Amino acid sequence: MLAVALAVGTLLATAACSDDGDDSASADSSTTASATPSAGQGTASASPTVTPLTSAGAQTALITAGDLEDNWTQVKTAASWRDRMLIGTVDAAQFLTGKTQAADCQRLLDGLYDEDLLGAPPGPSALTGFTEGESRLLYQVAAYKPASLDQSFDWLKTLPTACDQFNAVGSDGSTRTVQVVTASLPKAGDTRQGLTVTVAGPSGGTPVTLTMDVAVVRVGDDAITVTNGGTDGADHDSTEAAVTHGTTRLKDVQEGRTPASEPSEFD
Repeated sequence: MLAVALAVGTLLATAACSDDGDDSASADSSTTASATPSAGQGTASASPTVTPLTSAGAQTALITAGDLEDNWTQVKTAASWRDRMLIGTVDAAQFLTGKTQAADCQRLLDGLYDEDLLGAPPGPSALTGFTEGESRLLYQVAAYKPASLDQSFDWLKTLPTACDQFNAVGSDGSTRTVQVVTASLPKAGDTRQGLTVTVAGPSGGTPVTLTMDVAVVRVGDDAITVTNGGTDGADHDSTEAAVTHGTTRLKDVQEGRTPASEPSEFD
């Protein structure tokens, strides 16, 4: 009887192991089948492939006059633009934290004058410019290192507080008052920062006020920088148009598409 019981127990154990193996195989088969797309099944959820920006791509990503509002004229001299109202040495004595805030504000003025607010781009870059009356709009596209962009945007976000108002002494010894406030931008790119910078003081013996929109938009490891304004003020609508259409063009280039020659009415 003992031998019979042992034999029955062995048979039952063998059957149980066999059942466990079948279930596992069935589960694996089911998982594999569900994970593998069937013929004709779409992959719409896949992220588009982003290619590194090239010099030709940066040129293609630049906006045109058709991307802007009003009557802007594209010019070939933008690379040589410099506004002497932006030249000045920040008066550090007026800041509560002294050197730190003064250095941030000096970096802002120097970056606007030198047209490299985010620093000299280590990768491909391109720029173009437009004029309308006394106003100028400079548009730049460039590739940067991710860590550098992180630091630049962290710095930009502090400026409306750190540099809300300060004085700078021009090369002629005159004092200029600079104000920095936050400016709203369309929801574009991965992150963005908008500023309006006003510089008031004498120029050639005449009181002058320079008002500039500053817009910076990050799209992956690339960034768009827009400065727009003049002594007649800043056209915010044109700044927003440059940001909106420029971001679309840069994304098209990154994903291997050719940007539309004219912006869509639905953008």
